[in-house]
Formats: sequence, C-alpha cells, structure tokens
Amino acid sequence: MSYSVGQVAAFAHVTVRTLHHYDEIGLLSPSGRSHAGHRRYDDADLDRLQQILFYRELGFPLDQVAVLLDDPDADPREHLRRQHELLTTRIAELQKMAEAVEHAMEAKKMGINLTPEEKFEVFGDHDPDQYAEEAEQRWGGTEAYRESQRRTAQYTKADWQRIKDEAAEWGARYQAVMSDGEPPTGERAMDLAEEHRQQIVRWHYECTYEIHRCLADMYVSDERFKAYFDAMAPGLAEHLHDAIHANAARRA
Repeated sequence: MSYSVGQVAAFAHVTVRTLHHYDEIGLLSPSGRSHAGHRRYDDADLDRLQQILFYRELGFPLDQVAVLLDDPDADPREHLRRQHELLTTRIAELQKMAEAVEHAMEAKKMGINLTPEEKFEVFGDHDPDQYAEEAEQRWGGTEAYRESQRRTAQYTKADWQRIKDEAAEWGARYQAVMSDGEPPTGERAMDLAEEHRQQIVRWHYECTYEIHRCLADMYVSDERFKAYFDAMAPGLAEHLHDAIHANAARRA
C-alpha cells in the first residue's frame, strides 16, 4: 500500500508542509509518485518518518537525524538500542525534574524557605518534608504545630544547616554515651535527653516534659523513627526513650 502526503500527515500528527520540507532536504523522500505526480509513501517511508520524529522529539537537529538514519553500519536493532538508551536517559532526567517540582510544592505547603537545590544540599537523601502531610493530619490542630509552622516559615538555608549540624553533633555524643556503657538513667544520658528537648524548644515549639515523653514513645513505636535513631547506633531509640522518661521524672 501507499499513502498520500495528507494521509501521512494525519497519521504522524505533522503538517503537510513539514513532509514537503523533509522531502526537499532529502531527509524523507517518498518512494513513489502518483500518475498525477503527487507524493506517495509506502510502509518503509512511514518507518523512517517514525524514526525521524523520535529523534526530533529528543531534540536532535535535522542534519544529525539524517546522519543517524543514513549510517551504513546501523541496522534497525541498532536504532532500537540507541533509542532505548536515549529514552532511559530522558526518563531519568524527567524523574529528577518531577522530584524537584514535588519538593518545591511541599516546601511551599510547609512554608520552608528553601529552594529544592538548597534542600538537597542541606539534607541530602533525607527529606525534611517527607511526613509533612501526616504531621498536619495528626497535630495540625495543636498550638505546638502552629508555632512550629510559624517559626520554620522564616528559616533560611543557614538555619536549616545549623539544625542539621546540631542534631549530628548531639547524635555523636549520644553514641559515645552508649559506647561507654552509660545507662539511660545515668546523668550523661539524661542531660543529653534534656538537650534534645531544648533543641525542639529552640527551633520548633515549646516542648513540655509531657510532650517529650509522648515523642519518646513514638520513637520506639513508629518503625520510621526507630530506624532513624537506630541508624546512629543500634538500640539508640530504646535508650533515648528511657533517658527521656528518666529525665522527665528527674525534673518533675
């Protein structure tokens, strides 16, 4: 079978003028002509057009497309392999773009004053907004949540970096306490539990001892929090839980 230029334009969602241009520059010349001299395209021409449009979609200029398609050493399987590689790369790039947009949307929602690039630079693989929706559902009606929202809305990249550094330094000292065999009821452990509470007060909201106890319970009951603390040192979540409760009892 053969097809008219109008039919091919409709199949491929291109204009007749585009097909005429491809013919004029030798990129896609129809294999036949009608008795009246009109262009007629066969199945091989349609296959070539499909290849042209694919490479164009990926941003290749027409002269490079011609080189690729007219490569005497390339067979159809080679084109498919090349297209698969290009598509895989394009998909990865689009996924990164989508992730950046998602982070930007969450940042807007949470009021965190960081660009997506700054977030990745400060937090690495850890997304500070990962549980934002869940947090809003669980605590959105509390004054502590509203206070945290008000404060964090003003934080800069430098502020978030300081929060991260403080947490890392605190974690290193807590690991040392555990390595030394200090029990959760020991002075050093309880002092670090108090310091943990004060960090929350300083950066987020007024964390009472009762609230701190509730957080401690969540650190061991919620596998995500438990995994976070235990990644610092095995058993740290449970140790911190007991230290927080001991500190609260000490301060009562």
